[in-house]
Amino acid sequence: MNILYLHGFKSSALSIKGQQLAQYCERFSPHKVHLPDLNMPPQQVMAEISAQIERLDRVALVGSSFGGFYATQLAAKYRIPAVLINPAMRPWQLFRQRYAAEQWPYQVNENWQIDHAQLDYLERIALPAVPDAVKILLLLQQGDEVLDYREAQGYYSQSQHSALIMTDAQGDHAMQDFADKIPMLLEFLSYSIK
Repeated sequence: MNILYLHGFKSSALSIKGQQLAQYCERFSPHKVHLPDLNMPPQQVMAEISAQIERLDRVALVGSSFGGFYATQLAAKYRIPAVLINPAMRPWQLFRQRYAAEQWPYQVNENWQIDHAQLDYLERIALPAVPDAVKILLLLQQGDEVLDYREAQGYYSQSQHSALIMTDAQGDHAMQDFADKIPMLLEFLSYSIK
C-alpha cells in the first residue's frame, strides 16, 4: 500500500506525525509512506496530489488538519480510503478569521502567498457531503484548540454510511498521542483499500 501523508497548514513534509508514520512503516510494515510538501496554492496541491495518486497503486491517504480537508476531497474523487486527524472543515473561513488582521495576500512562506481567490477555490471544491464515508477513519480530540471537533463529527456522520469516528476526551490539535494510533490506522486502511 502507498500512503500519502498530507500535512497541515504551516507544516511541511517533515511534520512530526508524518515522520512517525513513515518510521513505523519502515520498521514494522511493507507499506510505503510518501510525504509531499503542500506549501503551495491549493489548485497546485490538488493537481500534484491527484497526479501522484494516479501514478501509484493501492493508494490511501492520511491527512492532518488542512491536509485532512484535501484528503477528504481526494478520497471522494478517487474512491480511496483515508484517515483524517482533526481535519479542517472550512479552511477558507478559518484563514479569514485567524488572519483577518494581517495584510492580504497573507505570506505563508517565502514561496507562497495565500489570497482570497485561493480561499474561494477551497470553498468551491468542498463537498457538501462525503460519499463513501465508510472508507474514512476520523480521529478527533475534544481538546483541539484550533478546530471544533463537533463540526467534523457532524459532517462525517451525515451520510447513509458514516465514517468510523473516534473522539478522545481532552487532547489537542497536534494529537500528541498519534504514534499510539498508527497500528490501528494501518489496519483500517489495509482493510478498506481495494
